[in-house]
Amino acid sequence: MRGEGAPHSGLAARQWRQAAWITLGAVAVFLFLRFLPTGTNLNHMDFRATGGNSFDFCDPLNPQFIPVVDVRSPVAMSLTTAGAAVRAGESARGTMTLKTANGKLISPEDLLVVHTKRLHLLIVDPALGDYQHVHPTPGKNPGQWNFEFTPRRTGIYRVFADFTPVATARGLYASADLAVTDGISPMVSPADLATVRAAAKSTWSVERDGIRFTLTPSAEPVRARQVVDLKFAATRADGGRVALEPVMGAFAHLVAFDEARRGFAHLHPMETDLLAPPDPVKPALSFKITIPSAGRYVIWAQVNVEGRETFLPFWFDVAP
Repeated sequence: MRGEGAPHSGLAARQWRQAAWITLGAVAVFLFLRFLPTGTNLNHMDFRATGGNSFDFCDPLNPQFIPVVDVRSPVAMSLTTAGAAVRAGESARGTMTLKTANGKLISPEDLLVVHTKRLHLLIVDPALGDYQHVHPTPGKNPGQWNFEFTPRRTGIYRVFADFTPVATARGLYASADLAVTDGISPMVSPADLATVRAAAKSTWSVERDGIRFTLTPSAEPVRARQVVDLKFAATRADGGRVALEPVMGAFAHLVAFDEARRGFAHLHPMETDLLAPPDPVKPALSFKITIPSAGRYVIWAQVNVEGRETFLPFWFDVAP
């Protein structure tokens, strides 16, 4: 019996040694990858907000409405502009700075390229009638980013930054305000604001350049805290082509804002294969969104139709 057990004992020893070598190899690979230079001097802990009422990193596969203004961000954002004032209807050049909670500057090498850009600015006026999507470029000094846009209205514009640190590979956000004047006052009167918002009637359909764009929710009314499927579609009255082309690595982008501009939701279509474009006559794309609270919202769609980018607002109300 002892003679028969020896081969089994030797086999077990060899299997144990193989497992040990595999484990040691895996640990070595892990340590090698862990300490490879990534180009960034920032780490995961630089992007942690301290204290209560703060948000964690956001999962890009589970799009949510992010209350950027109401929560503590681990990134501080500041804006400066060239010239004495930013005027409606005139091109404005600005410089922004992003710093971590412990004061470290955030440079291009600290951010991942997401949807073809390292940094996205979502700029919107007080009435939510002027929305612009801008991509800053690195400035001369470390941590500085330059951007340019032409505001169409007066008032206190809100600028949301959307970015993904290399150290976390998860989305983060920050915001800052920018005053736009007509030469007299940067403020929009409550009466003017009420007039603009009243004119923005709830609609799931927008006509633009002979094309009807629709955004159809899976259920109405849209209710707070419930996942909603959205179908974005486009058609011509004559049945002609509406060939959607990629914009920032997707066939469309949707950005939802609440009326108070407390935050936003940046949505991308579920159809992610750019080699399989939607139907060129009746293109349709699918989205998902969860709105946290009741109120009035607008979703701005950004599409590229045959080389021309178009922005389309869809106003709607969310029930409790």
